[in-house]
Amino acid sequence: MEGKIFKSGFIGIIGKPNVGKSTLLNNIIGEKLAITTHKPQTTRNRITGIKNTEAGQFIFLDTPGIHKAKTPLNRSMVKEAVNTFADVEMLLLITEAHRAFTADDDFIFRTIEGIDIPVILVINKIDLIEKEQLLPLIERLRHIYPFSEIVPLSALKGFNIDTLMDTLWGLLSEGPKYFPDDMITDSSERFLAAETIREKIMVLTHQEIPYSTAVIIDSFKEDERRGIIKMQATISVEKKSQKGIIIGRKGAMLKQIGTRARLDMERFFGTRIFLELFVKVSRDWTRDSQMLEEFGYTKI
Repeated sequence: MEGKIFKSGFIGIIGKPNVGKSTLLNNIIGEKLAITTHKPQTTRNRITGIKNTEAGQFIFLDTPGIHKAKTPLNRSMVKEAVNTFADVEMLLLITEAHRAFTADDDFIFRTIEGIDIPVILVINKIDLIEKEQLLPLIERLRHIYPFSEIVPLSALKGFNIDTLMDTLWGLLSEGPKYFPDDMITDSSERFLAAETIREKIMVLTHQEIPYSTAVIIDSFKEDERRGIIKMQATISVEKKSQKGIIIGRKGAMLKQIGTRARLDMERFFGTRIFLELFVKVSRDWTRDSQMLEEFGYTKI
């Protein structure tokens, strides 16, 4: 198809914690690449999602929520998000229709001040407001920042995603095919498996437990002859009491985490999974910069 223009580009997805960034990425790609829960700060690492079309390639970089971080772990997460600005051609700034830009969002505007790339405002969760509220909301947000475009949508329900993709296509430049057509992420299988386990911990546990856990895949062995992946993973917590909660009475909680993670991984990897989980105490790891690096988080 000589002479046909091919477009490509890297697009950062940013915003406060829990505004629907990962839900949007998953909906666009059509696969669950990024874990999602109702709890803020679920995403800790940058995740790449690749959307291939005949005429172009959209490479999305989903990022942790930008917020005023206090702990070393949270500062690492914010740094991961801000570092993304230098790697993309445009940014999608996600806000919520029913909580659009409160005083807390000033911090986000300070982080994007002076950047020389298009910023598209995505107003997510428009299903949570009345239709007659939308146009006045858009008009108000136009005056907050010189956004290149404003796109209202519902990431969860998939409403108006096509409009967003058309908007991005108009802003994409001609470029090469960075990844093969059948590739939807450059994240490793180990990373995706660890994130799946961590998601189940986030969903099944409460209070400080979800934020005090890290997951490392110790062993990942694919047995093609038997059609099975054998996996061993260690869940690290900060305190001995947290270890007891993760394991649960007679191992019930750990078994539930493992079962739910295994079922999700079998759907994603398309093969049987044998998963062994272990729990250990890595005291105060969220405050230890060396351990943060060992667990794969951005150096601060």
